[in-house]
Amino acid sequence: MPLRWWVQGTMLVATFWLAFVVSTPALIAWSATAVMVLAMAGLFLGYGSPRVDVADGWLRAGRARISGEFLGGAEALDAGQTRLAAGPEADARAYLLLRPYLKRSVRVTVRDDRDPTPYWLVSSRDPGHLAAAIRVISATDPSR
Repeated sequence: MPLRWWVQGTMLVATFWLAFVVSTPALIAWSATAVMVLAMAGLFLGYGSPRVDVADGWLRAGRARISGEFLGGAEALDAGQTRLAAGPEADARAYLLLRPYLKRSVRVTVRDDRDPTPYWLVSSRDPGHLAAAIRVISATDPSR
């Protein structure tokens, strides 16, 4: 999660605390503020938790995973290309793991006749590095 989201969330909680502290007893104000801080932290940590990992011949993106043997090419996309790939040029069958605070992504072609998913579009802070790692695991398939 971007730092500015944490700052904005903290300022929102502080605003509510100020409203509570002048209108309710101190125990209620502090208790409500503590609940809001925990809720904000849980929401932000849960929302920002999808991990992207390339290891042991597998690509893992969020809850999904696919073996390297079923991966085709991996293309790093800049912000404009990502916007097009997730919008006007998107395929409804594609697997998307996009986060609004990450503007760049990697498009990974899926080569499995049994899987209707044509590609994965995965947002990344470093799409060039992710695409290179995906190319390594897709190239290790001995049948190609």
